Amino acid sequence: MIRLGEEFEGYVVVSTLGRGGYATVYRAHRAAEPDRVVALKVLDDHHRREDQTARLRREFEFAHQLVHRHIVTVYDNGHGWLTMEVIDGGTSSALPTNEDRLTALAQIGDALDYTHRRGIVHCDVKPSNILVSQDFSRAVLIDFGVAYAVSETVGWHATQIEASLPYTAPELLRGRPPSALTDQYALACTAVELLLGAPPYSGARTWMELVDEILTRPVPSFSRKNAWLPRAFDSVMSRALAKIPESRYDSCSEFVAHLAHALGLRRD
Repeated sequence: MIRLGEEFEGYVVVSTLGRGGYATVYRAHRAAEPDRVVALKVLDDHHRREDQTARLRREFEFAHQLVHRHIVTVYDNGHGWLTMEVIDGGTSSALPTNEDRLTALAQIGDALDYTHRRGIVHCDVKPSNILVSQDFSRAVLIDFGVAYAVSETVGWHATQIEASLPYTAPELLRGRPPSALTDQYALACTAVELLLGAPPYSGARTWMELVDEILTRPVPSFSRKNAWLPRAFDSVMSRALAKIPESRYDSCSEFVAHLAHALGLRRD
């Protein structure tokens, strides 16, 4: 932990923005530029193995290639740390209305399509990796630490899945390489959680049971347990969460457009 007011790699730490499983994010500024505030992400002392510092370096390098309003902007990095823009409204789970959630999903869908056109797959889309502005008008995709370039998946041999299991597509569990359709599946899981409170397969008691449900259980009929949902919602989710990736929508934006239309919140 860095004490407030201390200087770290030329940055003065002002406050703590949040803590994760392996890093702490601080509000900070350059000593000579007090008005230029950044989010400083620093690996904890006990999470500085080579693979962990490599992940943070990878997070910076991928994000640095992407210039999009709904992808986090990164500024600087070093061994075990990076700086990025401050997004101060919390995660997407804080969004208050379905309209706000659909807006955020549309923005992230557009960001993912942009990322995919540049040959990058995020591989860890979930509500906690979507931050929002204080006025809820802007959603931002963060954390490219387990992302892959499509060129890296040639001759793919999966030895470890680093994505978050509740949002992991069946093809990854079967050893196939990640693709744009993998991110679409995770975005669909995210949509279910934001709209209904939990990802699609949330009743599993163990991770082995969860894997089995993702691989073999039909996509849930959400409208049966949620009277306010139209049956069209089930049709959209059945396609976006299809076990066979080629059966999904052609893009993340197409998925969100169909979802919004099914909910009567069509976004033109």
